[in-house]
Amino acid sequence: MNFEIRPIADAALEARIRARLDSLTKPQGSLGRLEELALQLGLIQATESPKIGHKAMFVFCADHGVVEEGVSPYPSEVTRQMVANFRSGGAAINVLCRHGNIEPVIVDMGVGRPTRNFAREPAMTRAQAEHAIETGFAHAAHADTLGAGEMGIGNTTSAAALFSAFSGLDASETAGRGTGLDDAGLARKVDVIRRGLALHPFTNDPIKTLADLGGFEIAAITGLILGAASRRRVVVLDGFIAGAAAIVARAIAPASLDYAVFAHCSAERGHRKMLDFLDARPLLNLDMRLGEGSAAALGIGLLESAVNLYTEMATFETAGVSTSR
Repeated sequence: MNFEIRPIADAALEARIRARLDSLTKPQGSLGRLEELALQLGLIQATESPKIGHKAMFVFCADHGVVEEGVSPYPSEVTRQMVANFRSGGAAINVLCRHGNIEPVIVDMGVGRPTRNFAREPAMTRAQAEHAIETGFAHAAHADTLGAGEMGIGNTTSAAALFSAFSGLDASETAGRGTGLDDAGLARKVDVIRRGLALHPFTNDPIKTLADLGGFEIAAITGLILGAASRRRVVVLDGFIAGAAAIVARAIAPASLDYAVFAHCSAERGHRKMLDFLDARPLLNLDMRLGEGSAAALGIGLLESAVNLYTEMATFETAGVSTSR
C-alpha cells in the first residue's frame, strides 16, 4: 500500500503564522499549547487562515477473538450493546459530541464478527487488514476536522500487543487493566500477549504485524490517520487504542503523524510509555480511560478554541494597544 504523504514543515508559512500570533494582544507565547495547535493546523492546511470546518468523530467498533482467552472481565456482547447505545445517543461520546457540535459517526468494523484469536493464529489475513485500513482511509474524506475513537471488548489486549511488537517492550510494561481486570486477570493478559508475540515474530512489515495482532477497528484508525494526512486534514486521536494505530501508521508513513493531535494521556498502564515512544505530547491528563473518542472530543474543542483565538483576537495595531518597549 502506497500513500502520498508529505511532512507539514514550511518555514516561510510558519514564520507568517508566528508573526500573526505574536501580533495578537497578549504577551508572546502566553497561550502556550493553544498557539502550537493553531500553528500546526495552519501548516496542515497550508494556509495562514486555518479553519475547523465540519467536525466528525469516528467511533470504529469491532470484536476480538482473543477475548476467549479471558483477557477482559466483560463478554464480547458488550460491544454490540454499546454500539446500540452510541446509535441511540446515550453514551459519553454522544454527550460530548452534542455539546461540541461534532457529528458522531459509528462505524461497524466487525461487531459480532471478531478477529481470530491472535494467541493461536493471526488475528486477520493481510487482505482483511488492508481492507480495514482502506475503510478508515475513505472515511477521512467525510469532514474537515476528524476525531478517532473506538469500541471493542478486548482491544486493549491487541493494542498492548502491537505496542510491544513495535517497541520491543515486554507485555508487563504495555498491558494494563483495560475495563477493570483484577491482578489474576492482568497476569493472564500479559501471558496471552507474550504467547502471541512468540507466535508472530516481528518483521519490518507493519501491515503483517497489524494483521497478526491487531483488530479491525485499530486498522481502520490507522487508515483514518493515513487518509487525513493524504488529504491534509487534522485528526485528533483518543487514547491507548488510537495510539496503537498511530504506531502502525508511523511505520507505514512516518510523516502521517504530522497531521495528528494526541488528545490525552490515559490512565491505562503503558499509555505514557506509548506516547513517549511516539514522541507525542498529549493535550490533557484527566485520568480518563473510557475510550469511545471521549478525550478526542475534548481535544477537538481545544483545537477549535486555538483557531478562534488566532483568527478573532485583535492585534496590538488594530486595538491601539501599546507594545512592550
